[in-house]
Order: sequence, then structure tokens, then C-alpha cells
Amino acid sequence: MKGQLVTTQADQNRRGSAAGPADPIRPVIHPRPRAGWLNDPNGLIRHDGRYHVFCQYNPDSARHHRIAWAHLSSADLVSWREHPVAIVPQDGAEDAFGCWSGVAVDDGGTPTLVYTGVRQEGGTSSVLLARSSDAGLDTWEKEPVPATGMPEGESFTDVRDPFLFTFGGRRYALQGAGSRGGDPAVLLYDAEDLTTWRYLGRFLDQGDPVARQLAEAEIWECPQLVRLDGRWVLLLSLWRWVGGSHRLDSVAWLVGDIDTDESGAPVRFAAASGGPADTGPDFYAPQALVDEDRVLLWGWSWEGREESFADASGWAGVLTLPRTIGLESERLVVAPAPELEALRGDRATLEPGTLHPVPDPAEIVVGLGAGSDAGIEVLLVSDAGERSVLELPAAGARVYIDRSIVEAFREGGVPHTVRAYPVAGETWAVRVTGAAADVWALKAMAVDYRAED
Repeated sequence: MKGQLVTTQADQNRRGSAAGPADPIRPVIHPRPRAGWLNDPNGLIRHDGRYHVFCQYNPDSARHHRIAWAHLSSADLVSWREHPVAIVPQDGAEDAFGCWSGVAVDDGGTPTLVYTGVRQEGGTSSVLLARSSDAGLDTWEKEPVPATGMPEGESFTDVRDPFLFTFGGRRYALQGAGSRGGDPAVLLYDAEDLTTWRYLGRFLDQGDPVARQLAEAEIWECPQLVRLDGRWVLLLSLWRWVGGSHRLDSVAWLVGDIDTDESGAPVRFAAASGGPADTGPDFYAPQALVDEDRVLLWGWSWEGREESFADASGWAGVLTLPRTIGLESERLVVAPAPELEALRGDRATLEPGTLHPVPDPAEIVVGLGAGSDAGIEVLLVSDAGERSVLELPAAGARVYIDRSIVEAFREGGVPHTVRAYPVAGETWAVRVTGAAADVWALKAMAVDYRAED
């Protein structure tokens, strides 16, 4: 189908499994800790020439439980180092049930993690801090007192995922909020003093007609607010309560302006337009990092296989490739970080009209000169037949295939992220119509794993 991305949902029900270090479905250009459960990227910061990426983590199993923060770093977004686990739940403390999502900031010269502490199961939470004084950010000391708890005068059951931004030379914070019954909101705080936040009210809620239409959810999670091309862009992860269970639905972006009071302080976000930040079924909870003259973005891609297979392999979840985001004519534009080209190895040309086997991992690129009728399809094939993973218009497409994850980027648009698991005898292939394509075999990212405990 030309003109839109298509993922065959039935294909995602196929299962794959493998165990051990030679796991054939474990991605190799998507760095992650050696083992364990992984979800939201957290604490993105550039410190002493290195990119530090934290993420939600359970080192003890491939299930979500008593979440800690894993820690990876890189100087070039290609070679990575696994650091010691940064923060872990502490019995009897405000984070006894888990150290949930948050950010990192340089607070007066001190690298500081700002995160959601959960004492027990349920939505009640507080904002906690942990600080580091070593150059490698390997050790963290928690502050004993929360920066803030649940907001007074509100009836939300769930408040979480602090995000910091600067406006008018002053530091503010956002948190996502809502409840199973609805009422999603983004909350605004004065956080100039990082240790003591002051609640200022709702920054965005369903009273905004654009947000109500484009970001339907019961809880807005992981708010990210960045300045792009003179406008403010807000990313929201959409937590839904459907049929008596929760569903992580998708990620919305909203472009708009910040309304201020008489003193020039921020009051409300006024959305003008927006859309999905990724059209695939397997992308959630992105976090943004303002990196000099660009904004980088990582997201979480969950498993589409049964938990028993993750248990057997000892890992679950990957972070997406680093992306850059921008605005063109008030439309979100997402591209792979240019550093990823360092992974390219041997190159070949794929002629149109033929099914071509491709390396794994691989990058496939179709130039902008392709006609409007050109298309590209990514498939898993075997002697028994073929199954389509995704199909998209070809002009300007860049597709990354990595064992069990496909990230497809479109020129001037947003990506499509999907998990698919080759079973025994299946290999990756591509069919291009109306245009030729270049394909590169990619080198696995170098990851210096920490010693096993």
C-alpha cells in the first residue's frame, strides 16, 4: 500500500526465542545492559565529553519488577560502556517499590538525577534526587528528603516522570498525571531550588481541544518539552485504560506556545497542532536531550514475544537508535543520528522488482530522486514462504534492520518502529519497487560490558 506505513499485525504474533550470548534475536546495533529487563530511557546528559544514557532496569530478571536505573555511556554514539547500576530501590524509603522515570541535570556543577520514587504499588509517588561527585558518574548519593510529593488540591491517582526546562532564565519542571478514570494532565512546578518544588498548576489538560483530540489517554506520561524552530514541542506518552487493563498506546507530539502571566512566568501550554511521534506499534516513553545545536531522542521498544521466551533468554526491551528531531513547517521531522553512518560496512545495490536477501544488521537507503510510486517492503522469508513486516513509500527512506527490531525513517516525517522475530529458517529480505536502493552491512556496536556480579 503506497502512501502510508503498513505493519501486518498478524505477523507480530509469530514468536521467537533463543538463549545465551549468541542469541540470534538480540539486537547488536541497539546497545543495552548485558541482561535483565529494560524500559524507559532516563537521565540523558552529556558530561565530560560523553553521552550518558540511563534507563529503567531490573537486573535480576527479564520482568518488570522493583525497577532500578541502568547506565550506559558513549563518546560517539557507536562505542558504548556499561556502568554499574546507578540507583536501586531502598527498603523503607520513598523509592522502596521502584526508582521510576526521570531526568538528569547539571545542578550548579553537580550531576543530579531527578526521578520518580514509588514507595508501594499504586500511583502515589514523590520526586527524589541523587547526586554524583565522580567524573565517570559511577556512584550516586540519594538526597534524604523528596523535592515534592503529590500535588495539593488535585485528585490524580498517578503522578510521575519529572522533566526540567528553562524559561525566562528560570528552571521549571513538568510531571505527567492522570488516573484510570481519565483526566490526563501535565503539571507545572517552579524548580529553581531543585530540592524544593512549588506546584503552579496544570500546564496542559483536556481543556485544550488540540491535545484532547490528538493525545487521547487516561494518563499522560513522560512529558518532554523542547524548543524547535522557534516553537515549543511537547511529547506525551499515552497511557490508556481499556477493558480493565492498561495499555501503552503511542506517543503524541504537540507544537504550540507557552502562555505567561503578567510577570512573564509560564502558565499554560497552548497546542496548535501535532500528531504521532512514531507510527509503529513498538515505540514508547521517549526522552529528549538538547545537545548544543540539535535535539537527540531515544525511545523504548518493548518485546512482542511471550514472556517465557524473554525469561529463557534473560533479557527484555531495547532502546531505539538515537534520533534527531526538528520542525519543518510545524511538522515534526525525525532522522537517525548521523553518527550511525560509522557502522556501515560493505555496500551493495538492490535493483527494483526483485526480492533481495539483506545482511543482519543492515541499513537500506532509497534516494529522494525516487518517484512517487516507489515503495519498499521489509520481509522475513524462508523456504515455506514470506511474511511482510512493514511497507512504506521509498523516496528518502532509511531502514535499519537489527535481528528483531526494524526502524524505518521517512524523509520529512516520523519513523515507524516494529519488533519482529525470525523463527528457524527465516532471514531478512527487502523488495523495492520503482527505485533502486543501497544496502550496507552494519557492524555491531562495540559494548564494554561491566563484569558480572
